[in-house]
Amino acid sequence: MSKSLASQYWAVTKPRIVALIVFTAMIGMLLAIRPGDAWPWLQLVAGSLGIWMAAGSAAAINHLLDQRIDKVMVRTADRPLATGTLRPVQVLTFALALGVLSMLILVVWVNWICAVLTFAGLIGYAIIYTGFLKRATPQNIVIGGLAGAVPPLLGWAAVTGMQRQWDWAHALLLVLIIFVWTPPHFWALAIFRREDYSRALVPMLPVTHGVVYTRWQILLYTVLLVVVTVLPWATRLSGVFYLFGALVLGGVFLWYAWRLLDPPDEFFAMRTFKYSIVYLMALFGFLLADHWLLPLFEPVSALEFVPQPA
Repeated sequence: MSKSLASQYWAVTKPRIVALIVFTAMIGMLLAIRPGDAWPWLQLVAGSLGIWMAAGSAAAINHLLDQRIDKVMVRTADRPLATGTLRPVQVLTFALALGVLSMLILVVWVNWICAVLTFAGLIGYAIIYTGFLKRATPQNIVIGGLAGAVPPLLGWAAVTGMQRQWDWAHALLLVLIIFVWTPPHFWALAIFRREDYSRALVPMLPVTHGVVYTRWQILLYTVLLVVVTVLPWATRLSGVFYLFGALVLGGVFLWYAWRLLDPPDEFFAMRTFKYSIVYLMALFGFLLADHWLLPLFEPVSALEFVPQPA
């Protein structure tokens, strides 16, 4: 396989998006490990690899189903299927191979709960969102955003198998954060690329309801996001170090959302989109740092209230 062809296969996995997915999954893994416990290295490595391969498979299927749209959108016109560098049968075979390998890795070296949840996320994004919701409703990114929000749950499940009584509550709280973050994140991009979506006949919110309405929706979801990001501290999943970071990051995001109501230029929506990525990475970084620094900030950990096995 030539380097050029290899790079085309790499491109259909959407590496930048998948990197963010794996990052949030790994944060879920590391938050699931209690300070002082041994690290389950096999689950960490195999889980990260399996989740990456499943996300790459879903991305390749997304390319396959969106090839008509990609050809008419400036942002995606250089994708391998849009340019004809790869044929649909090649991408389909590649996607299926990645998907099967990911399930084998997760079932054999991680656990079946992580495998089932990962498969559900793959189907949710590749089939339900890309194949149906994306073209059916301007709320596509809200409803379909759940599939993109599950990586922390997958990571948590990889480490624990969801056997402890607080696992689901804490993992789903991380999912909720990404779920609420997704609309303001993606709608900022959709505002900037609204002509692309209109030309491709994709009913994104700025196309169906206008830019002004979408800007207000971004602000409202950002306010909700700031409230939701306080919940890890309120439920004692994290401490004051995280709370400080979440409020500062959220305050900046709110400034972007408010400024977007009357932006200084057309490119401000794209700057808002880029900040939203930095925001999520930094927010989860604060969660992780706080988890290991928690004893320094909270004399009584939430875990002390959970009965431990003798």
